[in-house]
Amino acid sequence: MALHKGPEKHDERSMSVNPFFGQANPVGGMTEAPPTHRLPDAPLPPSTAAQLVHDELMLDGNSRLNLATFVTTWMEPEAGALMAECRDKNMIDKDEYPRTAELERRCVAMLADLWNAPDPSAAVGCSTTGSSEACMLAGMALKRRWAQKNADRYPGARPNLVMGVNVQVCWEKFCNFWEVEARQVPMEGDRFHLDPQAAAELCDENTIGVVGVLGSTFDGSYEPVADLCAALDALQERTGLDVPVHVDGASGAMIAPFLDEDLVWDFRLPRVASINTSGHKYGLVYPGVGWALWRDKEALPEELVFRVNYLGGDMPTFALNFSRPGAQVVAQYYTFLRLGREGYRAVQQSTRNVARRLADRIEALGDFRLLTRGDELPVFAFTTAEGVTSYDVFDVSRRLRERGWLVPAYTFPANREDLSALRVVCRNGFSHDLADLFLADLTGLLPELRRQSGPSTRDKGEATGFHH
Repeated sequence: MALHKGPEKHDERSMSVNPFFGQANPVGGMTEAPPTHRLPDAPLPPSTAAQLVHDELMLDGNSRLNLATFVTTWMEPEAGALMAECRDKNMIDKDEYPRTAELERRCVAMLADLWNAPDPSAAVGCSTTGSSEACMLAGMALKRRWAQKNADRYPGARPNLVMGVNVQVCWEKFCNFWEVEARQVPMEGDRFHLDPQAAAELCDENTIGVVGVLGSTFDGSYEPVADLCAALDALQERTGLDVPVHVDGASGAMIAPFLDEDLVWDFRLPRVASINTSGHKYGLVYPGVGWALWRDKEALPEELVFRVNYLGGDMPTFALNFSRPGAQVVAQYYTFLRLGREGYRAVQQSTRNVARRLADRIEALGDFRLLTRGDELPVFAFTTAEGVTSYDVFDVSRRLRERGWLVPAYTFPANREDLSALRVVCRNGFSHDLADLFLADLTGLLPELRRQSGPSTRDKGEATGFHH
């Protein structure tokens, strides 16, 4: 959640109210224009308040044209109707809303089966507000398990978590909030994610776990989770260190089971202790819902689970927050029920097809070099080709925004700060037709960009609102 503060000196101006907003007397609708940074003294008619908010929101970007976000921007009307029915149900009130709780339980069971838990009935899991909370919960479980095994040394010893430098920022937050040292494997050359052997070399007796990402938000590539587990197996044989793996499958955990069935990355690997995903990404649900699953009860320390006597029922809960709507969980169950395995496979394959075709056509323009091709996540990254000196990726991003397209441009982290790229996220609803329109707009920008004397971006840090 972004932190906001009011202006240092409040703007005391009032909002402008159109005379037509007055319900009976047009002039009366203007007599008490509401302030912007303090509560108005008197109420407004509902139509007036709604129109004021609606008009301001028109200045937001079009979410369907936002190629930066992984978050679902389209669902069927039936899903929207179900969510509207459940928006007033508090997900935490499981005794009051037992059927909503049952749908959550079914979703966990479906994911345990989808991710090949050894015994799906023994796997434990929960819904969350998104993958960030799910990652926090998984990290807490890793730290507590490590602390239990090292009770003779902790809290004196400082725990650490090993990950690639490409991880989503929630992992850096976890390490900061829970006082865990973040040990990050840098990028090297054309490797834009974690190297298994380098990760194993960073592990020691204070390592609570290693995070593998399926796939990276920087370029859409899968990290080699099986190779990571093999490197940690070899480490255990040499040193006796038994380091668990958490798979951050925010996006890929809802892609790989359907499109890459032979890829071994999940609970089939004994070293994988937990997995998370975002239901509101390639789970195809509006924000915000995530899922966290542990392979069995041993992977989730019982002491982290609170058993609350709430509204007359005994309720086990593992979460960072308490109240939240049940609408997104209901929408997730609807989508599982609606699509099934074959439906998900068709949707995700269509999205990957769009990504691969669009990537190939952008490469054919000659001005750009692909870093990835959309053949893992339906996501690809590209940069300017060698010899292009009149503009850079930040110029492209800014000019595309003028056409309504939101495409992030950003600089890669250590050790590839020299590389800046654009990234396109293809989601359900971004069709071949929309991709053609995007390509036409990108193509139309090139003649003017080629005529520039050089890149116009001075401050790359301020060139885009996108940050990992």
